[in-house]
Amino acid sequence: MSAALEIPAPISLAEFLAWDAPDDVRWQLVDGEPRAMAPISPIYGSIQNELHGRLRNHLAERGGRYRAYSTPGVALGVRADRNYRIPDIGVSCSPLIPGEPTIPNPVLLVEILSPGNPAQTWMNVWAYTTIPSVQEIVVIRSDVIGAQLLRRKPDSTWPFVPLAVESGELALESIGFRVDLEALFVGTWLIDGPPS
Repeated sequence: MSAALEIPAPISLAEFLAWDAPDDVRWQLVDGEPRAMAPISPIYGSIQNELHGRLRNHLAERGGRYRAYSTPGVALGVRADRNYRIPDIGVSCSPLIPGEPTIPNPVLLVEILSPGNPAQTWMNVWAYTTIPSVQEIVVIRSDVIGAQLLRRKPDSTWPFVPLAVESGELALESIGFRVDLEALFVGTWLIDGPPS
């Protein structure tokens, strides 16, 4: 019989980063509470890889210091000492800081929405709006072709309702990136249909 997993709570970010967490899952820190992240499905991973590759290539072609990171840690703009969140993709133009567990000054964050945990994903999305450098947040669906986009307004506030993108082009103004939405789902049953 295996011993029960001891999850310390509440803890600080420093304690969380020093915690010897089990290696078989990824963990986030949510208001001082370590929370395990669900394993990703193949379609989720496919969408994440496709978008990350396109963003990486786009940023490389533009030159400059912008870089796309897969599953980076980010620090929130509030209660940063009790939170460590992991979006699926983050884009920053600031150089990485040696020893720092988060990417500095992200401008774009992306989440892939799993049908099994939408509440947790949206809780993270709204938490990301507290990061002063973030200009856009994209939530990509994994059950249907679609995305939702939050873009910071000129007065630095955020819209209450995300913009739904169900077809056509997904435009990310923060990094001058445009992609046909369906291209992110290539190779999945959402484009090719279920296997026969």
